[in-house]
Amino acid sequence: MLVLEPMNITILGSGNVATHLAKAFLSVGHHIGQVYSRDLGHAQTLASLIGAQATASVTKLHADADLYLLAVTDDAIAHLVDELPHTLRGMVVHCSGATDLDYLARFPRRGVIYPPQSLQKDIYSELADIPFAVEGHPKSAEDELLAMARKFAPTSFRCNSRQRLALHIAAVFANNFTNSLFQISYELLQAEGLPFDLLHPIMQETVQKALQHEPRTIQTGPALRGDKLTIEKHLQFISKKSNWVKIYQQLTEEIRSKKLN
Repeated sequence: MLVLEPMNITILGSGNVATHLAKAFLSVGHHIGQVYSRDLGHAQTLASLIGAQATASVTKLHADADLYLLAVTDDAIAHLVDELPHTLRGMVVHCSGATDLDYLARFPRRGVIYPPQSLQKDIYSELADIPFAVEGHPKSAEDELLAMARKFAPTSFRCNSRQRLALHIAAVFANNFTNSLFQISYELLQAEGLPFDLLHPIMQETVQKALQHEPRTIQTGPALRGDKLTIEKHLQFISKKSNWVKIYQQLTEEIRSKKLN
């Protein structure tokens, strides 16, 4: 087993993932020296929580940190990497599910630690339940990063860039798109004076079954049964919402294409 010494970490970013990971690293004995954000106020907010120094300038980053964690939006990673001083000596790591490790190619020791979870900085999440996807170069850097992650998230695992992209897309379907469908359901009921909690039991049942079975084996509903009259009635009811009609039709076709023989 790889034994790690406490590290001095710089956090670049101040949002949801940055906040959760900063607290996680701190909780297992690492030190957060600096927090960087383009917005100094945002950097100061996170820095004050973890006893770190805030900065809004990459030129003021300390060159001697052991690890630089880029917890910023996917679109900001490449630009931030270009801005980082060449004098940085520690491992440089990003947290993106959709960004290749190669984006950090100019750093000799580099890595990725990606949580397939919807994190919000003001809402507690049990990181120990999250399987963080870890990749690194060289292998010694990956070993080190995986050992770090497993200190607060024991189910963390090795995952290459292609696998991580697939995991990210799958997470978008399972979480982001599903939550958007929940919102459509909410608006449908609200428009008819019905409370959203009427759907809580079926939502809970759906998730529970999906956790225990391959999802297509528990599929039900008019699309699976081929109830054309019901489908047409649904489409007519939502006809004024063209986006909803497209979603309904596309998901109906997807369900029918996965029908078990």
